Amino acid sequence: MSQEVNKAEPAAASLKGSSAEPQYQRTCRLDINKAQHVLYVIGTSLDVSIYRSAPPGSKSFSVKCTSKVKYSISPPKSETSHLSHIPLTKNTILLISMDRASEFESDSKLSVRYYNESKNAIGVAVLHLTGVEISLDVDADRDGIVEENNPNKGSWKWGPDGYGAVLLVNCDSDSKFCKFVDGNSKQEFILNLKDLKDMSPMKLRTRGPSHLPEGYKLMMHICLGDSEKIRVFRSIFANKNENNGENKRSLKDYPLVLGPTVLSQEVPYPGGSAEIDFHVEGLEFPDTDFDGLITINLSLLKPINDTVPETPIFTDTVVFRVAPWIMTPNTLQPEEVFVCRTLDNHQFLKEIKALVAKSGFKLRICEPFMNRGDRWIQDEIEFGYIDSPHHWFPVVLDSPRDRELKNFPCKVLLGPDFGYVTREPQSEEVSTMDSFGNLEVSPPVTVNGKNYPLGRIIIGVAFPTAKYGRNMTKVVQDFLWAQRVQKPIALFSDWLVVGHVDEFMTFVPAPDRKGFRLLLASPDAGYKLFRDLKSNGHGQARMFDGLPEEQQITVDELLSDHTLQTQNDYVQSCIDWNRDVLKKELGLDDEDIIDLPILFKLEPEDEFRAGALYPDMVNMIVLGKNLGIPKPFGPKVNGRCALEAEMCSLMGGLGLTCTFIDDYYSYHKKLGEVHCGSNVRRKPFDFQWWNMEL
Repeated sequence: MSQEVNKAEPAAASLKGSSAEPQYQRTCRLDINKAQHVLYVIGTSLDVSIYRSAPPGSKSFSVKCTSKVKYSISPPKSETSHLSHIPLTKNTILLISMDRASEFESDSKLSVRYYNESKNAIGVAVLHLTGVEISLDVDADRDGIVEENNPNKGSWKWGPDGYGAVLLVNCDSDSKFCKFVDGNSKQEFILNLKDLKDMSPMKLRTRGPSHLPEGYKLMMHICLGDSEKIRVFRSIFANKNENNGENKRSLKDYPLVLGPTVLSQEVPYPGGSAEIDFHVEGLEFPDTDFDGLITINLSLLKPINDTVPETPIFTDTVVFRVAPWIMTPNTLQPEEVFVCRTLDNHQFLKEIKALVAKSGFKLRICEPFMNRGDRWIQDEIEFGYIDSPHHWFPVVLDSPRDRELKNFPCKVLLGPDFGYVTREPQSEEVSTMDSFGNLEVSPPVTVNGKNYPLGRIIIGVAFPTAKYGRNMTKVVQDFLWAQRVQKPIALFSDWLVVGHVDEFMTFVPAPDRKGFRLLLASPDAGYKLFRDLKSNGHGQARMFDGLPEEQQITVDELLSDHTLQTQNDYVQSCIDWNRDVLKKELGLDDEDIIDLPILFKLEPEDEFRAGALYPDMVNMIVLGKNLGIPKPFGPKVNGRCALEAEMCSLMGGLGLTCTFIDDYYSYHKKLGEVHCGSNVRRKPFDFQWWNMEL
């Protein structure tokens, strides 16, 4: 049945014997000189001008039809039986329908008889009708089942009461012979039958005679703008003997119907009460030039003669929305932890292994032959996923930084049910801001009544007034914005040497309030802690105790360094700017934020940008209730690091356990910390993105 819901509505008179008005009208001609054979699509209406075909001298007419045929007359007449002589006017319209499909060709009939002023018959026009049901169907109600002729299949609506089918980008690699990269695989065939589960189902359903009348055909087609975004494959297996079994299926049973090089193609009419399975494959994610919506049309074409093309007499339309790439926040359960092995991180790796084992998750180590000395696995990739009612799988977003780890996501991660996507700038210069330590996502939040059930993406950029500031490349930002379901927030992070948001903020789970806390680095909290130490008689306690290569600094010396105090006043103002933005954009109160005692220093050789004075405790790995925190090597009081004690106190109130990991020489001195040197793939949200209210 057509879903042309915006087409003209039928005339006011209801169809005789019909409980519902058809949704699609099609003009049909009468001819008193010869009978017309008409293919009628169930659910539509044939619009016939009675006056146009009337012979000269006609003053009235009557209508007669077989049992399957229903009709009405517009303007409405008081009597419309076949015995009536109905006055003929210039605007008399006959609306014809059938209530069920034909069993064989031309099994139904309607005739219009014309009369002169003396009520003598002077001509008759006959329609031989063949009724067929044709429906292109998708999972429009998003329950994982392709229902029949959903009235909303040709449109999309967000929300729990929404509708519209979901399409996955087939960005994993089910074949060892092909590595998919960024939706640009252009082969016109299926490489592996396992690919089918990544595609969205679509069905052509029909009822009617075993064959269409001669010359009629079904044509599936897409517009040029959508052709680069999808491929459609047809299953011909259903037409074979089903006793052959699943194992007899082969790649040749799924020929290409539509794709980048095929905008239209005839598809078979299965005949009788039957259906044909199609598999729709997404090729591109939503982006700045693609809103994610795809339209597929199925048209019934009518032959005229051999010298002119066929004309469409009916079109059914379905709409898909491509599933967005979704990031996962720290509050979701970990699945796998990733870390690199390097020549100098033996102790770090040992402590990470112990933490992951204690937490009960899987650890995957990227060995030196693959990382080639690049330890910053957080900066290279961001884990996310794509989801549909019938299937989901993780998808890694590869950053454009392209250092020594650049081959890791494609060569190690990409595989069956593990997808890959990247965005590479064509003209922009890639900077440290494009590393994904500068890409985070909040837990779910509600802001001024607006719900963000999948959280909000957070990126770091230059201060709005900065003339020569560093920013994340536009292609990456555009991609993140285009996903729509995790509306990004821009923070000011260019004040840092490395420039990443994970250097001054993170999220941890919490048992109360919003279910999480925002942790912010805070020089003010740091100075308060050190002043308390001094006032309690610990002014001679030393920073960096246990690091023989480092110059130790007493609490008194640190507090007397006025230049350092001035620098941290500046850093605090930068963090306060971001604090205010986060409170506004995430709907946070001060009680939702915990300030961590961390001091910074400005580096003259880096245009007076800031780096952490001691290991940056906010740059942690979150594994459920276990936190892996950079060991700060702070001043000891009664044999215990005061900074560690403060962290344990702050996090213990949330039921979280702190494990301090020594990353001083292997990461901190190289301008990174635990979070920079690790990465976590997490379980997806239970919430289904299509239920969002946008």
